[in-house]
Amino acid sequence: MNVLLSAALVVCWSSGFIGAKLGAGGASAVTILMWRFLPLALLLIATVPFTRASWRGLSPRALGRQVLIGLLSQSGYLLAVYVAIQHGVSSGTTALIDGVQPLVAGALAGPLLRQYVSRGQWLGLVLGLTGVVVVAAADAGSGADAPGWAYLVPFLGMFSLVAATFLEGRTRAPAPPSVALTVHCTVSAVVFSVLALSGRAAQPPAEASFWIAVTWLVVLSTFGGYGIYWLVLKRSGVARVNTLMFLMAPVTALWGALMFREPFGAQSACGLVIGLAAVAVVHRGAPGTARRRAPVGSSARRP
Repeated sequence: MNVLLSAALVVCWSSGFIGAKLGAGGASAVTILMWRFLPLALLLIATVPFTRASWRGLSPRALGRQVLIGLLSQSGYLLAVYVAIQHGVSSGTTALIDGVQPLVAGALAGPLLRQYVSRGQWLGLVLGLTGVVVVAAADAGSGADAPGWAYLVPFLGMFSLVAATFLEGRTRAPAPPSVALTVHCTVSAVVFSVLALSGRAAQPPAEASFWIAVTWLVVLSTFGGYGIYWLVLKRSGVARVNTLMFLMAPVTALWGALMFREPFGAQSACGLVIGLAAVAVVHRGAPGTARRRAPVGSSARRP
């Protein structure tokens, strides 16, 4: 996997937690998400006539699958993240809970996608979990003021993203990136607009900080993080791309400490080092062609 592309994914994906924190002070989760996706969806829809060739051959079934993937990977995942942060869960802890995703995806990659995980990769995944636990313990001792149920919400988002990842991985004819992004953002714009309007939360705040947060989220998180995520997923497979998620928690924790003075000490720094080691171990322990071979009678494919 290209090192620069992997680093860009980590930074851009982590930026989403920071952007959510930026906007959480002056608006509700659905308000931020509505104004993040509504202009973006209109812009992408306006480009459809210029990308008409990419839409040819897209069956109603394939379109419906992309709608479902968008509901899971953007609407469900992001709503969980934003609600958790809005109720006091730190950006680092939210990213930490999201970091459990590689173990879930790694355990399911074999039976669902025929992408079997080698012993070396499992060692790296366990090492990554250790780094996540180290960061978690540090954050738990910081005395964060958030209700207990709020810490469960990011798990819902994590499972939503895992489901979207495997749904995409089992797609025999993946949609072009421009088509997928347009469908996913349009679905999210509809979902969050309905939620905001029904909850009388559609009116954006007048503060400039709100629009700074929205711009941050569109440029870095949507085009950067979300776009690079699917690109790396298609190039490298589920086990490798999700291992990078182990870096999100410590990187976000460090970023949050610098921007919002969230706690980040030696223990969190140790978690970052362990996360880096986990990524190196997983990439060096990638299974060969023979170990990736699917059972007789099945068809192995790379997402």
